[in-house]
Amino acid sequence: MLGVFNFQEFVSAFFVLFAIIDIVGSIPIILALKKRKHQIKAGKATLLSFLMFVIFFFVGEAFLRLFNVDIASFAIAGSLIVFVMALEMILDIQIFQETEDSPKDSTFFPVVFPLIAGAGSLTTLISIRSEFDNINIFLAVLANMVVIYLILKLTKKIEQILSIGILYMIRKFFGIILMAIAVKLFTSNLAYLIDTYMNR
Repeated sequence: MLGVFNFQEFVSAFFVLFAIIDIVGSIPIILALKKRKHQIKAGKATLLSFLMFVIFFFVGEAFLRLFNVDIASFAIAGSLIVFVMALEMILDIQIFQETEDSPKDSTFFPVVFPLIAGAGSLTTLISIRSEFDNINIFLAVLANMVVIYLILKLTKKIEQILSIGILYMIRKFFGIILMAIAVKLFTSNLAYLIDTYMNR
């Protein structure tokens, strides 16, 4: 069920999720929330994010079956979302809009959802199951949670070390990485679907 541990797959899955979660790119948002006296509990935010990832990791595929959707098709849909998010990061535009009646709890919203465990990262979690063994994805999620906890805990120190300009460049870099990931997910899964239907 979980598959075989492979270090290369683990590293690849880690960076795919790290790029889509983009906790580094979210640092300016987190800092702005803290400056407005919003409380963000690093431990609680990390635990809630991890639970959302784990639940979706194990139940997401069964949920898709209810709608007769296969992983490859979901991966293609996910790749389009990832592509749009990459465009947001690269072009400094906002395509996914927030509503005025969104919850005001800063720990869960917007830190856990949608910054960490948002639609893009949850979609990517299911999408990359067609690329990597489950054990490597699960460990990659766990490793990302460690990074997220440290960044949330040390946000102020990170701000002192890295300038806004450097954070801006990091966001652009991960935007390009995400776009490449989206293209790879789209082409590989599209080829799989075409091959499956051609052999029927």
